Amino acid sequence: MDIRKIRYFIMVAEELNFSRAAERLRMAQPPLSQEIRKLEEELGVQLFYRTKRMVELTDAGKIFLAGSQQTLLQLERTIEETQLAAEGKMGNLIIGFVDSTNIVIEVLNLFRERFPKVRLILREMTTEQQLKALYEKQIHIGFIRSKQNNEILSSEVCSEESLRVVLHQNHPFATLPDIPVQLLIGEPFILFPRHMGSNFYDLISSYFWEHGVNLNVVQEAIQMHTIVNLVATGMGVSVVPSSVESYQRPGVLYKKIKETTPKVNLYVGWRKDEKSTVAEHFLQVVREVYTPLQYNHEA
Repeated sequence: MDIRKIRYFIMVAEELNFSRAAERLRMAQPPLSQEIRKLEEELGVQLFYRTKRMVELTDAGKIFLAGSQQTLLQLERTIEETQLAAEGKMGNLIIGFVDSTNIVIEVLNLFRERFPKVRLILREMTTEQQLKALYEKQIHIGFIRSKQNNEILSSEVCSEESLRVVLHQNHPFATLPDIPVQLLIGEPFILFPRHMGSNFYDLISSYFWEHGVNLNVVQEAIQMHTIVNLVATGMGVSVVPSSVESYQRPGVLYKKIKETTPKVNLYVGWRKDEKSTVAEHFLQVVREVYTPLQYNHEA
């Protein structure tokens, strides 16, 4: 059915006068009358009672008016949403993240402020889980702990961090301003399983090995916050990215390592064939947030 005829019908139904309706539509009255007749023929019902003195809706016309107004409203809404989606201002974006670092929170806040009609679906996942999800197109964007640059995936650094030792507040090292690496020899460590983030795990183990420390892992946990909570029970110590320090769990202390530690990068990753305008807008926000952070860090 021609949407134009529906618009004509609604105008006549609102005015109950063909002359005024034609004037509002900026057309002559005879063509408008012809279009309404064609609509009635197409529907097989009479929509208006017409006399020389008045125009009135039939019962069928009243039903058709209510449905037509709803249809037109829905069509206009659909057109608007379609245009917003094409501009990347509406849609869904599935985002994976390893932990809620400051930059992830800042990016999410800024993106939601600029694109309030985009629905963000957040999934806390390990780096390995996110990589699998990216390959299988289950997420659009991932905040990961390993650099990716291959035929399918791309990544960019979005945060640079150092390492922190996490101790129970009653640990013998709690009073030290920073922790020499050698003091950690023999300490019971709580870490995540290597298969949940091999790049980050290997960076940590290699660093300690180079300083003569063979990590004594007594307990494993997947999420950083869980690791910190286990440290709070006194089960052992751990080493985490400095961003985790924002998680102020009672009973634990975060300490700098006295020796220079390797940089721990957080990357934003995506598929090279990702065509979503929403995803591109999100990456632009990530770059915008990271640039001033990087500048301030270097300054």
